[in-house]
Amino acid sequence: MRWGRLGQNGRSRNGRGIPALWLLSDARRLPDPRAAAARLPRGSAVLARDLAPGLLRPLSALARRRGLALVVAGDGRAALALRAGLHLPDRRPAKGLLPFLVARRGTGGGGLLSVAAHGRAGIARARRLRADLVILSPVFPTASHPGAPALGPLRWAALARRAGRPAVALGGVNALNSRRLPRLAAGWGAIGGLSRHTPVAAWPQCFADVAIRSFAHGRPGRH
Repeated sequence: MRWGRLGQNGRSRNGRGIPALWLLSDARRLPDPRAAAARLPRGSAVLARDLAPGLLRPLSALARRRGLALVVAGDGRAALALRAGLHLPDRRPAKGLLPFLVARRGTGGGGLLSVAAHGRAGIARARRLRADLVILSPVFPTASHPGAPALGPLRWAALARRAGRPAVALGGVNALNSRRLPRLAAGWGAIGGLSRHTPVAAWPQCFADVAIRSFAHGRPGRH
């Protein structure tokens, strides 16, 4: 994969830079993402989902030290308190969404706003809320949702074009299929593929290229 093509859609309409590499925590597969986050190149993003109550602030401090963008899932007030971004899960309510949106639109504050999408409904929600980016999944079959149908590269690309904003590819990315990822993606995300149990040398090429070059598109989100 020619990494230079990545990120052609890597800046939101309001000028916020979109990180090219995203690590996601997961209650079952990666409940404590700190060790994995410590290996990310500067300018990458950590999406904090389903964390134990005592982990969010230490993760925020780690992100600040490492120059990472922190994005909190489902809690706008926590995101504002940590000067982090907010992620809206698909088909799940988010607490504190209105205060976060007011901070973004009224004062220009607030970090990145990302929206999860698995189809057209999620894409429409992202457009309605004027999100900075869409995390569109699953591009490939994934261990997070065994048996769930994957979008595949062609349908993923078609939905990404409809989004009208940068789209990050998530779901089942590994060293074998990473070369099939659509080139219009603004970034890639993973759970197991970026965990501390996976050596950097075994990362999918699209991830390893970023880590080796310490490359990020735009500036990290506020955190």
